[in-house]
Amino acid sequence: MSRILVIEDDLSIAELVKVNLELLGHQVVTAPDGIKGLAMAQQNRPDLIVLDVMMPDLDGFTVCQRLRQNPQTNPIPVLMLTALSTTKDKVAGFDAGADDYLAKPFDTPELQVRVRALLRRAGSVPHSSTLPEILTAGEITLIPENLQAKVGGRIEKLTPTEFEILHCLMQHHGQTVSTGKLLEEVWGYAPDDDVDTIRVHIRHLRTRLEKGERKYIKTVYGGGYQLVAEGFNKEKGSE
Repeated sequence: MSRILVIEDDLSIAELVKVNLELLGHQVVTAPDGIKGLAMAQQNRPDLIVLDVMMPDLDGFTVCQRLRQNPQTNPIPVLMLTALSTTKDKVAGFDAGADDYLAKPFDTPELQVRVRALLRRAGSVPHSSTLPEILTAGEITLIPENLQAKVGGRIEKLTPTEFEILHCLMQHHGQTVSTGKLLEEVWGYAPDDDVDTIRVHIRHLRTRLEKGERKYIKTVYGGGYQLVAEGFNKEKGSE
């Protein structure tokens, strides 16, 4: 049974989410605003946070940023649940550190699928950390127990989502991994042309890995992404 914190100022929606997640066997608590939600997250360290955006005093974007800045709450997966559904809003949510984004009004089965996928993925990181081997490809070494990547002589701390994306790309390094495959392997649900989800997280991962002229993740237009573990110099017109 997983512990889930719902931070939502609309009490009817908070109760709807609570009831439907409890039907799946989860233990669910709610917070009526961002300030109370942050305190509960730090004190109780839930397995997942469902976070509204439009809240008084402290909006969801700010709450998510503060969760990511705190080492104790940084690993907790966050599902943003909000009426703000434009691409710009979604990108802002991912930039704030959200792992997934579900627009209101939402279908209950979709909410349940997203929650199951995030919990599954969050559980896979500690499982990976029990493995004795350290995954290495070219200039990149992935260190599961610390959610770190060693790039040449640098050590970069990754978020759980960045870790899972890089792990997937390293397993298929030198091959093109489609956005649909990334959604299936990392997010755990069938592809639905949600390319913005992938683009933002790939951009974040690139900022961790690519500090200079050397690049490691190549965009294959119409195909997906390819990890060039030995590194390459960015060519004109490429990403």
